[in-house]
This record gives sequence, structure tokens and C-alpha cells, in this order.
Amino acid sequence: MLNKVILIGRLGKDPEIRQIESGVKVANFSLATDETFKDKSGEKKTHTEWHNLVLWRRQAEIAESYLRKGSLIYVEGRLRSRSWDDKDGNKKYITEILVDNFKMLGKREEQQEQVKVAQSTEPKSPVQNDDPGDLPF
Repeated sequence: MLNKVILIGRLGKDPEIRQIESGVKVANFSLATDETFKDKSGEKKTHTEWHNLVLWRRQAEIAESYLRKGSLIYVEGRLRSRSWDDKDGNKKYITEILVDNFKMLGKREEQQEQVKVAQSTEPKSPVQNDDPGDLPF
């Protein structure tokens, strides 16, 4: 059996980062993918599909540092559906993509700008890599 999702899209918002009790980081964000087609009258239409992404551990740390709203990324992962009861006792459902791998796409200048913004908001570490071409993904 196979459960594999491959998407290319843009972040709908900056990643939301949280840390669970064990200290592991989790990132959540939405990803938009577009489909363009012509309707019956020949008019060009675009349909946007929104996907809920979940990244864990190192992937979440990388997303926190380098991904921003509008970033173009390639994603590989798997689908997971879950349910819970909200505070009013209503059953809620969500389908998410658990991300195994992702890669930043887009123009090199765009990637460098995202790295500069991320670096300006992070405390400096003893080892600093200013070349976005050497990123670990």
C-alpha cells in the first residue's frame, strides 16, 4: 500500500511553531496549489486548493527559519485524517499532510531575501552560514 503526496505550492501564512512537552518542535501552515482550466464558455478559471501541512523536529526548525508567507516549496509527505471533539462537544475533522521532505523553490533572489529576513530575526550562533546555496535541504 502507498500513501504519498507530492505538491508544489505557496505558503498561505508564516509557519506556526509550537513545542510539545518533550521539547520537540512542530510547524503548521497552509499551502495553496492552483489548477487552471477553461470553463464551457472558454473563459480561463483558476481553482485554488488549500492543504494543511505538519512538519516535525528538524523540518519544523528549518521551516521556522526559512519559510515565510508566499514561499514557493516542493513537498513530499503522506495524508493523515484525524478527529476531535471541540469545547461544545461537536465532532471536528481535519486532513493533514505529514511532511517528510520539502525543498524551497523560486528565484534565488527570493530565497536569499527569505534567508536575510530569517537571519535578522534569529539570535546569531557561533557558526553562521550566509550562503543559501548550502542549505541542508
